Amino acid sequence: MRVIPGGEAVAAVDRRAKMRYVAVVRIHHTVALLLVAACQTSTTNQTGFGSTPEITTAPASTGEGSTSSSNSGTSTSEASGSGGNAAETSAEPPRDLGVMPDFGDGAPIGCNGKIDFLFMISRDSNMQFRQEQVALAFPQFIAAIQEKFADFDYHIMVVTGDDGWGNNNCTLMCPTPACKIGEPCCPLSPQNGDTGEPCCTVPQYPCHDLDLVTQCDRTWGAGEVFPAGTATTNKPCPIDGDRRYLVNGQSDLEGTFECIAKVGASGNMLLGQALTAAVQSPINDKGGCNDGFLRDDALLMVTFIATNGDNKGFHSEGTPAEWAQAVVDAKHGDDKSVVMLNIGYFDCSDGDRLCQVTKLFPFHHLESILVADYGPAFDQAASLVETACAGFTPPPG
Repeated sequence: MRVIPGGEAVAAVDRRAKMRYVAVVRIHHTVALLLVAACQTSTTNQTGFGSTPEITTAPASTGEGSTSSSNSGTSTSEASGSGGNAAETSAEPPRDLGVMPDFGDGAPIGCNGKIDFLFMISRDSNMQFRQEQVALAFPQFIAAIQEKFADFDYHIMVVTGDDGWGNNNCTLMCPTPACKIGEPCCPLSPQNGDTGEPCCTVPQYPCHDLDLVTQCDRTWGAGEVFPAGTATTNKPCPIDGDRRYLVNGQSDLEGTFECIAKVGASGNMLLGQALTAAVQSPINDKGGCNDGFLRDDALLMVTFIATNGDNKGFHSEGTPAEWAQAVVDAKHGDDKSVVMLNIGYFDCSDGDRLCQVTKLFPFHHLESILVADYGPAFDQAASLVETACAGFTPPPG
């Protein structure tokens, strides 16, 4: 063996190098074993709380747009082609999973096709054609829901944005529908040479049916059953049973929905305040105007249809956060048991409070009210309903 100066020091260095090499090899061996074990586990969606189904959403409708996805959900946006607004869909956006929620035992039960549909429709003066579009899209929407649920069990209710009924001027001049401006029977003061013009501009105003109007017809959040005023039928709608909403098996479902959805253009647009009233316990409890509409074991879908965003200038009571909280409270704290569809002029600024409340829910879709066909928006909503139903678990009791 050749001896070199400092040989003992070199030998010590070699021994230390060999020890580090052995340690590294042992670490790599341990990691390799762990990787093999991980690869051999089941590929099904298992968690510590039981199996869960994959959550999926329908693809965005045709047209240019963008799609982004994450492991916890999907959101899509696409050009609406009208008014500069873009349709937006959100289903289960990414959330902080630092604290895992307690899902209980087993997978969610699902809503089993039991859905409460709440349509919040403005009676603003420019709503006539928008209500007609909703009525046209309704059959397609119901058909899409029926395809997804074999046992489709629905409640369908329309609520307006005020606590009034009909056209106030016309009601005041009843029972003299032929009354003219300038005559004692007309509450309007003559101006701009309109003396002699009809006091009530609704030729078919139901003065002969005023005895059918009840206190519920003038109550915030009560279901529409007798629309009156401009651009509506001016007659009671043929709803089966003594209810203010439609239930499973309603005869002539499409025709009856069209009757209650065309609420007219003789009222207000305070939909945020009306939504809060519509989900309160007293109005849905036994003896309330909407007795039995809101069910604990049903998914809730809320649809806003308005040509404005219920901004602060309209004096709708409450804030978007308070309106949303009222809905969440009505669903026992589960915001994922609610699907929101907003058809309006949305930009989510301070002037568009309906957009703001809509986006507070994990499952929501925004659509421009200016599009020619509301069918695609309802298709997106139907897909969200399917996704939300898959993860729905009714409250205990």
